[in-house]
Amino acid sequence: MTVAAENTAAAAEAVVPAASRAERFTGYDVAAFEVPSGREENWRFTPMKRLRGLHDGTATASGEVKVDVDAAPEVRVETVGREDERLGQAGVPSDRIAAQAYSSFAAATLVTLPKETRASKPTVLRLTGPGEGNTAYGHVQVRAEAYAEGVVVLDHLGSGTYADNVEFVVGEGAKLTVVSVQDWADDAVHVSEQHLKLGKDATVKHIVVTLGGDLVRVSSTATFADRGGDVEMLGLYFADAGQHQEHRLFVDHAVPYCKSNVMYKGALQGDDAHAVWIGDVLIRAAAEGTETYELNRNLVLTTGARADSVPNLEIETGEIAGAGHASATGRFDDEQLFYLQSRGIEQEQARRLVVRGFFHEILMKIDVPEVRERLAEAIEAELEAVGS
Repeated sequence: MTVAAENTAAAAEAVVPAASRAERFTGYDVAAFEVPSGREENWRFTPMKRLRGLHDGTATASGEVKVDVDAAPEVRVETVGREDERLGQAGVPSDRIAAQAYSSFAAATLVTLPKETRASKPTVLRLTGPGEGNTAYGHVQVRAEAYAEGVVVLDHLGSGTYADNVEFVVGEGAKLTVVSVQDWADDAVHVSEQHLKLGKDATVKHIVVTLGGDLVRVSSTATFADRGGDVEMLGLYFADAGQHQEHRLFVDHAVPYCKSNVMYKGALQGDDAHAVWIGDVLIRAAAEGTETYELNRNLVLTTGARADSVPNLEIETGEIAGAGHASATGRFDDEQLFYLQSRGIEQEQARRLVVRGFFHEILMKIDVPEVRERLAEAIEAELEAVGS
């Protein structure tokens, strides 16, 4: 082979994506990741210029995220340094921004639900951005010890640029519900990697709600440490004009007899509103008895909005209980509107009823009444903004 041919082959190999989701590189060292150009599979939907340097190392920390915690009395909250050996147990960064965030945070907030304890109320972490024009990095870990039960809410508010890693370490037989709300101001950029690690017979309900921000990208990874785990990953998002909202999920079935169910629903309105949903499920050869399903639905309310939806299901064994995926993007159902209007409901109100019905299934799965009511009001406000 000539030198020119070798160079051509090397260049071609460099841009070929990993054949399996399992082959994607992970690591804590920022320098081990190449600076993404936007052509890579992991970044091809993300507007790189709007990341404000989070991806190439030019975004240095110039502020801090304020963390206020309203904890259940049974829950223990700590602020720990980078050297705490418990950090990093749920997962390893899988992209350059996550590695940058891991190497840049100064202190982490660690929330622990003690063994065999049932929290009497939700624990709420309110994370306020560093302010317009500032950049911050953060780290949060939630630990549910064996047979603990509780609800944890992460409420993101304010302005600025923020990148973080969030860990959920769920012990044997524990039951944890997580609600991560991204209700940022219009200028905010938030890139987050969230890791869920489930022990034997652990149950997790992980809910992601994205409403605000200029650019929000949340990547959630669920892994099973032992058999019998059950994870439900739910999402609700509403993108307005100019907003970019990206949700990436990876469910790694590496052990037998675990379950996963993914359901994300989003609505879009306004020029250049863009929603991206990527759902990867991997069933490894050892994961016999797996049961999994993933679903994404997008409702486009106005012209000029765009939704990209890519479900991926990779199966390495035939000994499974069931697996499937579905995705759909569309506008209002004319038949539904006609039915409602034929019963005397005005068009504006009919459109609102359709959107409420679209999100109802997700809202009813949120176990925190205060959060559920707040989100219902936020959806109503979004509709009000365009006079729908």
